[in-house]
Amino acid sequence: MRIPALLFIVLPLIEIAGFIIVGKAVGIAVTLGLIVLSTVAGLTLLRVRGIGMIRKLREKDGLGTDPEKVFVHGAMIAVAAILLIIPGFVTDLVGLLLLLPFVRNLLWSRLGARTFFFFSSRQRFYAGSGAHQAPPTRTIDLGETDFRREPDEHSPWRVKKEDNR
Repeated sequence: MRIPALLFIVLPLIEIAGFIIVGKAVGIAVTLGLIVLSTVAGLTLLRVRGIGMIRKLREKDGLGTDPEKVFVHGAMIAVAAILLIIPGFVTDLVGLLLLLPFVRNLLWSRLGARTFFFFSSRQRFYAGSGAHQAPPTRTIDLGETDFRREPDEHSPWRVKKEDNR
């Protein structure tokens, strides 16, 4: 059995057990209040940090610096906000951990070497893998007359003459 399928079976059971444990410890009203509070916090975080990430990406692009770190940390914060929105104390705990910068840096140090990014703007092009950015690659700019595609009579995507009635 694959891990994602197992996760969809086991995670709800763990969350239900968490509801029961917290409900017995602090009561039903406080448990429901904590669930609503974490959802509101997640929605607020997603809205505020999402707008902040877009602003920071624009600033980084204007300065000509690498926007990868801002993007990755912003994406991890968005995942943390989504985990806070999902009802449950285990997902809330993971979401709160993702809000800590050293946890995000640790996670990025593990995943960054296997991740490749492309960013482009009007002025610049960035390409790289994890924390190891490659210099911009050579770009060939073709004019309108430099490239021409002829229709292929054997292509399954061609328009038949009988269809043009």
